[in-house]
Amino acid sequence: MNAAFAPRGWLKNPHLQSVLASSQLRGYQARRRFPAFLSAEREILIDCGNGITLSGLLALQPNSASAPSRGLVVMIHGWEGSVRSSYLISTGGHLYSDGFDVFRLNLRDHGDTHKLNKELFHSCRLDEVVAAVQAILARVPHRKAIIGGFSLGGNFALRVARVMPDAFQFVFSVCPPLVPKRSLEAIEVAPWFYQAYFLRKWTASLRLKEKLFPEHFNFASWRGMNLRELTEALILEHTEYSTFEAYLDGYCVGFDRLKNLMIPTLLIASVDDPVIPVGDFYTLERPESMALEILQTGGHCGFLLNAKLESYIEQRISAALAHF
Repeated sequence: MNAAFAPRGWLKNPHLQSVLASSQLRGYQARRRFPAFLSAEREILIDCGNGITLSGLLALQPNSASAPSRGLVVMIHGWEGSVRSSYLISTGGHLYSDGFDVFRLNLRDHGDTHKLNKELFHSCRLDEVVAAVQAILARVPHRKAIIGGFSLGGNFALRVARVMPDAFQFVFSVCPPLVPKRSLEAIEVAPWFYQAYFLRKWTASLRLKEKLFPEHFNFASWRGMNLRELTEALILEHTEYSTFEAYLDGYCVGFDRLKNLMIPTLLIASVDDPVIPVGDFYTLERPESMALEILQTGGHCGFLLNAKLESYIEQRISAALAHF
């Protein structure tokens, strides 16, 4: 076990770690810890081309002559999270306190962005995320830029970095799904409340989409489906993918998919992650520039240190960026 992260008592429980990582309680604690970060944030609407609009929150440093910004950190939330997810507020606030500008990007149909685009979100919509990141880098030019994310956002961060190899000086990815097929299988055999959580949030998102675009969507026949059935139905009817397997492979970053990513990269995973199979990290072909830390415990994107719900992740990323 990493000596810097050795939780005791109830914090050893991977399910508590996973649930508390994105809980309202942690969000409350994070907002109390980082009021300056939240006061500095401003909403940004980004034209990604082809009629697509994404949004995010940008927090800039005061940038006094004696304390200029140390760089820009772009962060991406997980599936059915948002820029308001507690783990983004907590990590973003920590990095803002360290002197970085921070941009948190909303993926399509996450947060309160359902009205911005007619077509549905899916995990292979990489081009619009790349366009959004390019736009924010142009808007806030920095000599040093970092991109990172959690869970599906970590998967997106790795793919964006692969497409934009000259744009970033560092990448971090926490508990990303490397092989989506295996991640779906892991959710299916995890305790029931994980699939129930994702289904509840996703179906609420779909109901909102249906309400906003009634002429385009009718999801009545899909109610009652499990996660696999619903995903397959949506992919086959609302994307260009002809098979479910091709879609899952479309955002795979496992095996040899990252072997040419030469940007310094930090991957963090947990042996006891209930929804991301740790074995996928052991079979990953890594370039020398990629560091992999597999902790024995921490759950899914948790790694919580104490009752204040501070996370080892905040400290680890801060330490990794100390030389910037």
